Amino acid sequence: MAETASDYHHGDQDPSANIVSYKLFLDLAKWGALHLAVVTLVLTLWFCTGAGFLGGLIPGIVLMGLGIWLFRARHHDEP
Repeated sequence: MAETASDYHHGDQDPSANIVSYKLFLDLAKWGALHLAVVTLVLTLWFCTGAGFLGGLIPGIVLMGLGIWLFRARHHDEP
């Protein structure tokens, strides 16, 4: 039976490129989710309640600051 021609050999692949892409994806997902949450909060409070512009902006700024503070905190076991 004929073998398929392939340059892939199980266990010989360098995983460093996959690790970098995975960390990039996690960072983009994390920061993207924070921005979506802030925009959703601001627009909901601004247009769907009687809070007005500042009533939506101030909680949005607080949420953004809290999210940045929490997301930038590094764990001791991470390199």
